[in-house]
Amino acid sequence: MPPRAALRPVISFAPELLLAARGPGDGIAAAIFDVDGVLTDGRVYIGADGEAFKAFSTLDGQGLKLLAQGGIVPVVITGRDSPAVRRRIGDLGIVHAAYGIADKLAAADVLLSQLGVPWDRVAAMGDDWPDLPLLDRAAFACVPPHAHVEARAIADHVTAAAAGFGAARELCDLLLVASGRYAGLLRGPLFALDGAR
Repeated sequence: MPPRAALRPVISFAPELLLAARGPGDGIAAAIFDVDGVLTDGRVYIGADGEAFKAFSTLDGQGLKLLAQGGIVPVVITGRDSPAVRRRIGDLGIVHAAYGIADKLAAADVLLSQLGVPWDRVAAMGDDWPDLPLLDRAAFACVPPHAHVEARAIADHVTAAAAGFGAARELCDLLLVASGRYAGLLRGPLFALDGAR
């Protein structure tokens, strides 16, 4: 069988959603992600010795790595801190992260200032009340389908995929398509970026 021609994207989003996800001016430069309820399904498993276990999706991991390759900086701001979360974020090479944060907006202001990225070039993904200030301030707000009603009410997009099962990847894909970088990444070298598969 002859080799396939260069892969062409089959993913699609509504034109008005792509316009919103493109953001104003120079486009989205950074995307902020919550962990519990976004990168995980929101459940926390606690062992007898008090250690927390979390399940993460490799789809999301690959998406976050592709986002960085596409020139959009992934940022993680989470209200919890645990070795499992730090390990996962470290494995993904995400260096702009804040853990155990009560005031997520203040933490985001510091991280975005360090990056030199204004709020009108930021996308945010969260699922509950502590994420509302980020969702409200960002140029593009996204939530998974199980997010609290107040978060869904201010979101520009509610993902079809569930949290911990590709919701973050959906946002990554959307931002990359909106920025015009998705097709180039699909035609580039196709390596597993999130560990060996």
